[in-house]
Amino acid sequence: MQLLPVDGFVSHHTAARLLGGVVPHDENLHASVPAHRNRSRKLGLQVHRSTRTPVTFDGVRTTSPTATFIDLAGVLGLVDTVVLGDSLVRKGLASPARLVRAAASAPDRLRTRAVRAAALVRARVDSPMETRTRLLLLLAGLPEPQIDIEFRDDHGIVLRRVDMGYREARLGIEYDGRHHASVVSQWEGDITRREEFDLRDWRLVTLVAKDIYRTPSATIERVVAAMRSRGMRVPPLRDEWRAHFPGR
Repeated sequence: MQLLPVDGFVSHHTAARLLGGVVPHDENLHASVPAHRNRSRKLGLQVHRSTRTPVTFDGVRTTSPTATFIDLAGVLGLVDTVVLGDSLVRKGLASPARLVRAAASAPDRLRTRAVRAAALVRARVDSPMETRTRLLLLLAGLPEPQIDIEFRDDHGIVLRRVDMGYREARLGIEYDGRHHASVVSQWEGDITRREEFDLRDWRLVTLVAKDIYRTPSATIERVVAAMRSRGMRVPPLRDEWRAHFPGR
């Protein structure tokens, strides 16, 4: 932080990382200065003008979580902005409702994108890839899945969870990270877990990274087929997802 101007504060990507939010990699240190100040130029430092009042987080002057979300809505794509929002909510630094309110009062140049992204932020999302999975389905025009479906015993104790799905149709959708296949105990536990869901007459669609990044069209088809197999009505599909999940 030695590059920071005297009256500056971290913002944008740097603020998001400081707060524990998830954003795409950016090598520059991003800082903001009062709007009347000239922006100094230094290698590795990107300075923005801002009218925001900074807060202090871990001893560093920074934009607030909501302000950081709004600022980055004007820089990032829709999916990455929602990933950031979900991660800030997961950290307990924001709520979906608070982000929606902040977006509604955002500066004109940021408002449209911030409002759209904030409306898609949800609580209880465990990982960025779960956010991307949900958005792929939503942008394809499919019904929004319920997040973090819990299965409890008669005493209210949580026995199992599914990342997302449609409870009434008994259809679950899960994102499995690479570590699931590389840890034997996890793999063995997944086998037992899947058998338990079979006994409950639940169907699980399990996705991995390539299903989101490389073959999103096939992934949508898989989920649609699973929906129909469970008697769900599938609405007409939309093509908006193609702009955000180009595949390879």
